[in-house]
Amino acid sequence: MLSFVLFWLFPLLFALYLSFTDYSPLGGDLSVTGADNYTRLVADGDFWRSVRNTVIFVAGTVPFTTVLALGLALLLNSRIKGKGFFRSAFFFPSITALVVVALIWTSLYARGGILYQMVTAIGLTPPEHGFLFNTATALPGIMLMDIWAAIGYYMLLYLAALQALPQQYFESATLMNASRWPTLRYVIWPALRPMTLLVLVLNTIKSFQVFVEVYVMTRGGPLGSTETMVYFVYDKGLVKFDMGYASAAAYALFILIAIVAIFQARRLGFGREIAV
Repeated sequence: MLSFVLFWLFPLLFALYLSFTDYSPLGGDLSVTGADNYTRLVADGDFWRSVRNTVIFVAGTVPFTTVLALGLALLLNSRIKGKGFFRSAFFFPSITALVVVALIWTSLYARGGILYQMVTAIGLTPPEHGFLFNTATALPGIMLMDIWAAIGYYMLLYLAALQALPQQYFESATLMNASRWPTLRYVIWPALRPMTLLVLVLNTIKSFQVFVEVYVMTRGGPLGSTETMVYFVYDKGLVKFDMGYASAAAYALFILIAIVAIFQARRLGFGREIAV
């Protein structure tokens, strides 16, 4: 309880208080400014750009990661050879340090890197200075890396859920002579609804909080095309030391994540009984 209060509850409430103040840790001066920080956010074009980039990142990674993870889990739950090897191989990127993964992909995207050479070899024209130095390809490049790195973790969650399903579900489908698609749609998918909600909520929160990839690979560039909301908070709070404004941006992110999570729960019918 002491750890919870010191390292979670107190910072959460103190950040809320700071969001209504003008505070810089360098000078130590603190003055209450009311809702001025939130008013600044509404009028700040850089903030709305970070919101747009974050929403694009979430919308472009969460659905693909979820579908691919479910597909791999279904495949590895069937009778194929080498299942143990493939499970480990797909899960390995999830336990690799994200900084290491980001550095590897940075070299792949660089001018003269493997991906750069592959694109050139098939007759296409890659960005002159590499994929991460182009406003049109930098954010999609980070999104592709994030999908690749996250699939294995959510695949493992789906695989655990599949192996925990009662066998009578499949026996009922067999008695009704259901083929694979009806079985997946009307038996497996409804039974996986709680796990799907968990995967979506976890992945959505992680994607809204994307930071390490951006910090290592682009530092928010080029021209702010990869600046996300968390990187915006980092820049305002720990680079420019405008802690009040950074706290307001952090709470704006908190509210946005809460709204999306509640929407996901309602769309998936969280709390409803599963009938097969």
